[in-house]
Amino acid sequence: MALPVPPPVVVLTGVAGSGKSTVGKLLASRLDWDWADGDAFHSAENLAKMAARKPLEDADRLPWLDEIGQWIDKESAEDRPAVIACSALKRRYRDRLRAGRPQVRMVYLVVDLKTLHQRMTDRRGHMFHADMLGSQLAALEPPTREEGVLMIRSAGTPELTAEQIIEWERLRSYIPVGGSRRGD
Repeated sequence: MALPVPPPVVVLTGVAGSGKSTVGKLLASRLDWDWADGDAFHSAENLAKMAARKPLEDADRLPWLDEIGQWIDKESAEDRPAVIACSALKRRYRDRLRAGRPQVRMVYLVVDLKTLHQRMTDRRGHMFHADMLGSQLAALEPPTREEGVLMIRSAGTPELTAEQIIEWERLRSYIPVGGSRRGD
């Protein structure tokens, strides 16, 4: 007899400026699912490094990914579907978040360079400066077909992007038509 799979946790991935937080908040709100921004899990050292406009390295990111994994486990243990934004730039980062977690669904937001640059220069007060985008693009390993990651072009409205993800989840037979999982 197979063990029951916990409710889904959608992990929105992509480089800075791809819309992870904006789409994630909308998605979680529309579905009445829990929401977290992966940036909130960074250590004080990581935040200081980014504030100094120094790119993070693998050694900086691995403990951060483990913190996010613990949050996913907590949500699952409480039987709560959730959405979290996390850059997960490399395949090994995505694999680390999925390891032993069949409920994790990865969504990669694809954005053209011109749009990314515009979004990064337009936003104010964010810890990640526009001049650091190059370091993320250099580290990026876009998902491959074998990974089973939903790839969505995030060039339309955030609402449209969120709706595409909802349809994808609905096709995975988790969300009933016309509602969220909670309260069913």
